[in-house]
Amino acid sequence: MRLRPIAVASIALLAALSGCSTAPGADTSSPPPTVDGHGAIAGAHELAEPALHLATVAPDGEVAHLDLLDETTEALTRTEPAVEVVTDGRYLFTIHDGAVTIIDSGVWTWSHIDHFHYYEAPSRVVGEVKGSGTATVVPGETGVGILFADEAVLLETAALADGDIVERFRIDVDEHDGLVVPIAEGALVTAADADGDPQELRILTAKGEERGRLACAHAAGTITTVVGVVVGCADGALLAVGGDAAEPERIPYPAQAPAGAVRFAAREARPTVAATTAAGTAVWMLDTRQRRWEVWDAGEELVHAAAIDDADERVLALTADGSVLVMADGAVVSRTTPLVQRSLRDEATAGHVRFVVDQKRAYLNGPKERMLWEIDPGDGARIARTFATETEPLHLAGTGR
Repeated sequence: MRLRPIAVASIALLAALSGCSTAPGADTSSPPPTVDGHGAIAGAHELAEPALHLATVAPDGEVAHLDLLDETTEALTRTEPAVEVVTDGRYLFTIHDGAVTIIDSGVWTWSHIDHFHYYEAPSRVVGEVKGSGTATVVPGETGVGILFADEAVLLETAALADGDIVERFRIDVDEHDGLVVPIAEGALVTAADADGDPQELRILTAKGEERGRLACAHAAGTITTVVGVVVGCADGALLAVGGDAAEPERIPYPAQAPAGAVRFAAREARPTVAATTAAGTAVWMLDTRQRRWEVWDAGEELVHAAAIDDADERVLALTADGSVLVMADGAVVSRTTPLVQRSLRDEATAGHVRFVVDQKRAYLNGPKERMLWEIDPGDGARIARTFATETEPLHLAGTGR
């Protein structure tokens, strides 16, 4: 799990930075000591580089883990068929009717601001969190937010490393489609009107006590950047920086953008994210550091986009015909042939085709094609590798980041 600070670093953390780097040539084959602040746990091995994997979940719930270094695939477990799967880079949260299963992938990255530590440990199923209906899950820096049909739950992330599921709070809510968004000192929980439409965000402490409300009509999308936590509202993005969300910053949508919340996607630990609506030809780029939007029109219908936020400010976009576009500076600079036509034509799989983005490579799943593609955005959208899968990779998530 990559933990990135969204508040000012403490004196203790700054002191730890001076002595935590691994010396060149050090033996990293044995488990390091468990040291608070270094991301290690008992039984884990520190690695010289991140153990990047792709996790896929098939329609029958089979969870597979592809090692991108040696190209081997391991079966992690089998769960109930998943409606959706989300990740924080270490843990997989498979969402089922009435429950969320939490799986520790066993690979993660720990950020120390100016450098990283990489770890690997045995994978395991941590357990289940049960509730009514189909949940929405939002992993955060210190907590995991879960919204069931009639309950809002905040889990403690640190406890998951010990194999424990600790609920910081579980409170009753009126049934609605909304979010529980973890922040540094609690969570933002959507509150709906009589028609079940989210209109506000309740600011809750880690104990579930309300300490204020924010106007946020039609709240739907959220993402955590290196700057803070973003929530999409009807009139723009709301940015909560640090532990105090009492006075968040509002970043209005550009004039060209339609009213309504957006879906965000980006490379982890970057300030700029891409946003799209359910249908349209444009990508809305939000720079959370500059508090600024840009509109990039691709000139054709898009179904998904993700910001790479590299030196060339590239963005990946998936077109309605299944092609992958690479955009830079608002223009399309390269594209692939249609890759996922069959998956996008099938109602059961279309909404699950997505990108996993790293600095140099991006990955795309084709459930009906039973294929994963590795794409090089910096080399004309070249297909660097393909991985045939034994089952449909309905859900895709990146781990080890």
